[in-house]
Amino acid sequence: MCRNIRQLHNFEPPATSEEVRAAALQYVRKVSGSTRPSAANQAAFDAAVEEIAHATQHLLDHLTTTATPKNREEEAAKARARSQARYAS
Repeated sequence: MCRNIRQLHNFEPPATSEEVRAAALQYVRKVSGSTRPSAANQAAFDAAVEEIAHATQHLLDHLTTTATPKNREEEAAKARARSQARYAS
């Protein structure tokens, strides 16, 4: 139904507002059980996405860590390697 929601905290550069909104959209899609809501539910769906994106951004802005930030390219390469190993024939 939808791709996995990715970790957004502790990356360099930080998560963009588009990434936060995409994660919120995936969450709402998963919880609601639909990728495209009916016209009757569109306003509630859109409002939920915006509220969750706002709450997610607030959380990311206020989390603290002593760990060094992760590199996006390195993490993506690790994910590709895991996927390749998992689905290799």
